Amino acid sequence: MNDGFRRGDIISYPYLWQWQVEENPDREHGEKDRPVCMILTITDKQGLTHLLLLPISSKPPFEGQDAIEIPGLELRRAKLAGYERGWITVSECNYDVLERSYYLAYGQKPVGRFSNAFLEKVRQAFAPFLAAGSAKVNRT
Repeated sequence: MNDGFRRGDIISYPYLWQWQVEENPDREHGEKDRPVCMILTITDKQGLTHLLLLPISSKPPFEGQDAIEIPGLELRRAKLAGYERGWITVSECNYDVLERSYYLAYGQKPVGRFSNAFLEKVRQAFAPFLAAGSAKVNRT
């Protein structure tokens, strides 16, 4: 696996939405690979890298979903050039462990990265949802 991931990196990942799990609790796979942002990366005492991943979409959030619109400069930094507009969802995330993941492609490199200033805005918006613990889809 790639041990060079860090907070703010954008990668491709088969994100599993919370609504998909609610429709089918046995579901294990997202519909497609999509860009996600690594909002948190923590290495534990065993050397395992725990990841929290926020989905990025070219479509506005739907009812009941909280997202931040991504400014044009950040879309370019993230190498999301095909997006006229983009949103990063902050009301849910996927949790995965890098070294044990079935979903991260071996040797995958980040495609881009958000700035620290934008990441701080995302982190502040995400923090209440993380603290509530209600919208974390466990992919381990």
